[in-house]
Amino acid sequence: MAPSLKPLDESTLEGLRSGFESREANRIAMNAVTQSGIEAVAHNYDRARLLQHRFSVSLDNGKATSQARSGRCWLFSSLNVARFVARKALNIDASSPANPMGDFELSQNYAMYYDKLERVNYFLQDVSALVRAGEPVDSELMRFLMGDVMGDGGQWIMAMNIYKKYGAVPKQYFPETASSQNTGEMDSQLRSLLHQAVAHMVAEPDRIDDIVRETTEAGHRMLTIHLGTPPTSFDWEWTDKDGVFHRDGEITPQEFWKKYVDAGLEDYVCLVDDPRREHPKGRKIGIEHLGNVAGGDPTEYLNVPIQFMKDCARKLMSEEGIPVWFGADCHPMMDRKTGQWATDLFEYGRVYGVDFDMDKEQRVRFGDSAQNHAMAFLGVDVADDGVTTDRWRVENSWGTDIANEGYFTMSDDWFTEYVYEVAVPKSMLPEEYRQAVDQPAIMLPAWDPMGALA
Repeated sequence: MAPSLKPLDESTLEGLRSGFESREANRIAMNAVTQSGIEAVAHNYDRARLLQHRFSVSLDNGKATSQARSGRCWLFSSLNVARFVARKALNIDASSPANPMGDFELSQNYAMYYDKLERVNYFLQDVSALVRAGEPVDSELMRFLMGDVMGDGGQWIMAMNIYKKYGAVPKQYFPETASSQNTGEMDSQLRSLLHQAVAHMVAEPDRIDDIVRETTEAGHRMLTIHLGTPPTSFDWEWTDKDGVFHRDGEITPQEFWKKYVDAGLEDYVCLVDDPRREHPKGRKIGIEHLGNVAGGDPTEYLNVPIQFMKDCARKLMSEEGIPVWFGADCHPMMDRKTGQWATDLFEYGRVYGVDFDMDKEQRVRFGDSAQNHAMAFLGVDVADDGVTTDRWRVENSWGTDIANEGYFTMSDDWFTEYVYEVAVPKSMLPEEYRQAVDQPAIMLPAWDPMGALA
């Protein structure tokens, strides 16, 4: 029996109106917000002016990239880390005004092409097994998998699955296309293709293998029409920062990755801060049905305290000179124009007269926060004690027209509240954590918030 819902009657409405009018600050807030918008009115001037774009440790990675109208941040950010490594291997100085390589990037379109192709296969293999096992098409799991298919988001482990198998190419060998920069229509068509495949599997269970094969062929055809034919080899040559010309001859994307990029990135571990108390720190967690490459590494994380994540990120930049990939909930308390994040950057509660008091655990548990964007740390401001951090320098992938030419500043308290994941070398872990990485993961359902894709 449906619950009896109490309607808003006229007496209640009149009480709301009179209550609003009785507080002068409400009218002042209404006048300001209706004319200028909530962000302008709630903006904390004192906090913003003190959140400076200066850092004791700052790595140079050249011009900020732009993912345009796509959700490829996880690929852009992982390739931004990779291009930093490649620049060192190739002796290309990103900061040189006479940089002969220009704004060197690795092809994000190439990575997306193979990610999408692999996801077509992953989805078909996963769902066909469920159909064969008699999973109802309207079950919670099937509805989630069907609704979530063919988005652009991903994880560090998923990116490494692509680079391990397909390598990487400099951007000039496989540049952006109209569809790579605006993925909405392509994704919609691919989603319809996969939905149709499931419908055919249910209607014709004896043809499932044929349906998987035919749909994979169609997905490949559609991706190639939208994104182009990716190179299987290319003639690699470059001029380094000293003006020396190099010719490496014909090379495959896999050879390019291994020779100029890898640097141990494939062996990184993903650390997460799952704040829910039922998920213990020091244990590995995984997400059912989450992945992109069949036979690739599973999407699993080591759940650790947030301070340990900060310590690893700081050490990796200050001691090893390597950028750090991370995932966060980028929307709360963000000034996109100036490129700032701080937990008190906007005083919404003071404008509304509302006390927003949920902590990180409650925000995750009640659907108010989850990872939705991936970026790279390119610097940190460390106190004289060598440990205490005040703010972090972030390389975003939203172009150079915002923030500090595309680079953002994040307060340390914002890191605590809204960063969920960092990728670091396994060698940085203490022995107890290394052992935990080798243990079976606590598996969470496909729709768990820790499975949210950046």
